[in-house]
Amino acid sequence: MKKRVFQTQMDAARKGIITKEMEAVALKENRTPEFIRAGLANGTIVIPANVNHKSLDPNGIGKKLKTKINVNLGVSRDCKDYDIEMEKVMNAVNMGAESIMDLSSHGDTEPFRKKLCSECPAMIGTVPVYDAVIHYQRDLNTLTAKDFIDVVRLHAQNGVDFITIHCGITKKTVEQIKANKRIMNIVSRGGSLIFAWMSMTGNENPFYEYYDEILDICREYDVTVSLGDACRPGCLADASDMVQIDELTRLGELTQRAWDKDVQVMVEGPGHMPIDQIAANMKIQETICKGAPFYVLGPLVTDIAPGYDHITAAIGGAIAASSGAAFLCYVTPAEHLALPNIEDVKQGIIASKIAAHAADIAKGIPGARDQDDRMAKARRALDWDAQWLEALDPKTAKAIRDSRLPEDDHSEACSMCGKFCAVRSINKALAGETIDIL
Repeated sequence: MKKRVFQTQMDAARKGIITKEMEAVALKENRTPEFIRAGLANGTIVIPANVNHKSLDPNGIGKKLKTKINVNLGVSRDCKDYDIEMEKVMNAVNMGAESIMDLSSHGDTEPFRKKLCSECPAMIGTVPVYDAVIHYQRDLNTLTAKDFIDVVRLHAQNGVDFITIHCGITKKTVEQIKANKRIMNIVSRGGSLIFAWMSMTGNENPFYEYYDEILDICREYDVTVSLGDACRPGCLADASDMVQIDELTRLGELTQRAWDKDVQVMVEGPGHMPIDQIAANMKIQETICKGAPFYVLGPLVTDIAPGYDHITAAIGGAIAASSGAAFLCYVTPAEHLALPNIEDVKQGIIASKIAAHAADIAKGIPGARDQDDRMAKARRALDWDAQWLEALDPKTAKAIRDSRLPEDDHSEACSMCGKFCAVRSINKALAGETIDIL
């Protein structure tokens, strides 16, 4: 076996080396390997690819690449069946999700994480601070900075491709939160845990204080750092406030520190945000974080749609991605309500993929509209089988048609218009045929 002569994908890119991962991504993206290498070298593209994730089918995230989708999964105290979570994982991968985040918060998490890294071809992400309490089986205030760092190392050794670390929240943020009276305060689970730990111990955020040590671990295993937005807005009223922007400024500084060590970086962005603020937030992030790929949760464009938040997130996601975001974290109908079941996961993925695809067309990503054009031609020809081949969810589309077929002329129209079908009428008129309706 050839000895690896670089530490990370970024390190390779800066040395002028095109890796097999870069070649694989270039093929998927209709780009040249050199285009991918250049983006990795300047930090505008990442390929999360832990050296220990042997089953990985690599994907690129970043500027002028297709918008990617992340699916959050994992067990909790109230829903702890790992087999069901693994079924969700494989369903998500089969539906086209490029990334899985294991957010398990109960039980023996390491075997499931190892199983993901040995079997799942998608990128695997985690939030080590979630796992710290579970791993040590100790209350939060008894954990030390070393305990948190050791969990980061464990996840890297297990094969995780990217880790979310909330290192932009500091003791200064604690005072800002207390002074600024946000409606929702902190809604990031990881951010709230760090906030609570700092409040109880009086110590600085260990992920900020020992950031260089974390970067050394990430460099060793080629783990991409996803800079968590602990202060992301959890409601429209908190969007774009001083607390959010101050943290983003700190994340920009931390981005450069990671790049100085050849560690790949993504930056996480807002959750809830009015439509008219989304594009501006994407541009602010791009400026402050120097083009590092932006990873957003939604954003959700209204606070009043529990049960339908996959739709509110898809609206915001399409705007965010068309304005520069590179990575969308899916949101399911169960957001704010419960752990998503298999159907919730499906609905969340479909909504996010619609948003990502719509944005890719708007951004002019090579080949993004080809499938739409093929679908249009299939519809013009009233070729139903060809339509199923292009459909995002062909099984559902076919099931709807088959359950409501027209009384006659099944091969052509649907039961909405029957012989009044506009496509059928125009086809016959252009062919010089009689348009029979009655």
